[in-house]
Amino acid sequence: MADYKWTVLSNTTLGALLASLDGTIVLISLPVIFHGLGVNPFDPGSFPLLLWMLLGYGVVTGTLLVSFGRLSDIYGRARMYNMGFAIFSLGSILLFADPLSGYSGALALVLFRLVQAVGAAFLFANSAALLTDAFPSNERGMAMGVNQVAFIGGSMLGLILGGILAGIPDIHLGPFVLPTWRTIFLVSVPVGVGGTIWAYARLREISTRRAGQRIDYVGNATFAAGLILLLVSVTYGLLPYGSSSTGWGNPWVLAGLLSGAGLLAFFLWVERKVPDPMFRLELFRVRSFTAGISAAFLGSIARGGMMLLLVLWLQGIWLPLHGYSFAETPLWAGIMMTPMMIGFIVSGPLSGRLSDRKGAKTLATLGMGIGSITFFLLALLPTDFAYWELGSILFAMGVGMGMFASPNAAAIMNSVPPENRGASSGMMATLQNIGQQASLAIFFTVVIVGLSVHLGPSVNGALLGAQVGSPDRQMLVGAISADPTGALFGAFLGENPMTGLLASLSQSPGWVPLSASTQNTLLAPHFFATAIAAGFSTSLSEAFLFAGTLTAVSTLISALRGERYVYDEAVGAPSSRREFSPPIEAAGEGK
Repeated sequence: MADYKWTVLSNTTLGALLASLDGTIVLISLPVIFHGLGVNPFDPGSFPLLLWMLLGYGVVTGTLLVSFGRLSDIYGRARMYNMGFAIFSLGSILLFADPLSGYSGALALVLFRLVQAVGAAFLFANSAALLTDAFPSNERGMAMGVNQVAFIGGSMLGLILGGILAGIPDIHLGPFVLPTWRTIFLVSVPVGVGGTIWAYARLREISTRRAGQRIDYVGNATFAAGLILLLVSVTYGLLPYGSSSTGWGNPWVLAGLLSGAGLLAFFLWVERKVPDPMFRLELFRVRSFTAGISAAFLGSIARGGMMLLLVLWLQGIWLPLHGYSFAETPLWAGIMMTPMMIGFIVSGPLSGRLSDRKGAKTLATLGMGIGSITFFLLALLPTDFAYWELGSILFAMGVGMGMFASPNAAAIMNSVPPENRGASSGMMATLQNIGQQASLAIFFTVVIVGLSVHLGPSVNGALLGAQVGSPDRQMLVGAISADPTGALFGAFLGENPMTGLLASLSQSPGWVPLSASTQNTLLAPHFFATAIAAGFSTSLSEAFLFAGTLTAVSTLISALRGERYVYDEAVGAPSSRREFSPPIEAAGEGK
């Protein structure tokens, strides 16, 4: 058993690293993928594909995690985890070998990403449960720390690796050419296949399972349908609708949100009636579980959209302002995010080890508090900051994330009965994934609505500085202001948005031909960044203030979790009853 626990830790760490890495690697490399397939990212018909490439992975994993965790409690966590590794590897192979191009090729990539996400859901749902089964309670914080470093570190590594791979030219192997975009998906193939073989060869079933458990078909169906409706509606709420810059007024989006919320409310009612529920509501009677999972949920809402906004800030504004070409920005944006990963790697395992002896309350609360401060500091940064300022804040943010994530995950898993660890792990991962998806929707909406208000004056001022005449200036201001979403993603997609915009408007009636010097000014990389900087900066500050407030609330919740509590030590042998105890006072020590 002593050797086996390290096998579990190493394999689940590899699985968490791969699954989280693939969740973000396309974030920075989307321009290369679209261009490699021959898809115009500025075509309005391509935007839903872009959105699904970004968000589809999270929608699928968020929908399936609790169901897969519950299935693992019934059929075995190692078995379900191994199957997840195999599905994930299959999805990786399909992504790399996609034979199509153009719109069909991009659509195939979206579908193959969803296959990969199904495998990732099995990995995420079972990693924490497998570690909790394999490690004694006084070592789980360390194990969770390493695993959480892999999970969150993988998300950051995906940004860096995506930027590096996006910057390399096509690889020529004799008569064969390996396009750059394929290397982005090739990374996961050998590691995924190797990890699958290793998992099937070495992992075995040691979990505590209660005989006679049944699948909650009604609960699974209503939860999946409700969550899919909510997440898909949130995704399409980010698309322009009519004259609005967002789709929140779209009747189909509103209907989806209301229907999804209604199904989830019905799901909660069902879970109180069935003998073997998918979502163990009685777990929320334990203070340590409730405080930990609630703090993690609010923290994920605060952090989920932050990564993408920072990438947009770096790629779309800061790097072009400092003379980087749009082709170079993906690589350098990834490199500039590394202080956050370093901070997390430094603090994650250490805080996990300390929490094994001292409990999660102090470390997790302090970590979330540090995170809250860093958001407020980001809100104070000017658009054209000194990099050492951002690097210092990102490092502190990574330290805070590591201090919270490891102890908090260990505290959640320590607080539940052994036979419910799969469901608990799934619930924890599901709420974090839902929080991340909600965060993207909230942050995007705040920024896009803010841009709708501030973009016109910002662009007009930049065009006046470039001495663009009145008719042309009005046409350019109108074209950019009418599509704040396009302005937000323009530079992020690796092309100078002014190139296509000038080419389009030059064919319009009333357009006055620009002088060569004026045209060169408008096509310089820094011009577009200057034009949208003021409007974007105001919106970004509002988003960071919202995130800082949310993490402050999460800090308070973490502080109310009570003293260290381990279910096995407090209650004794695993309970075979559906309604287990201890009461809330015992769970939190009441002190």
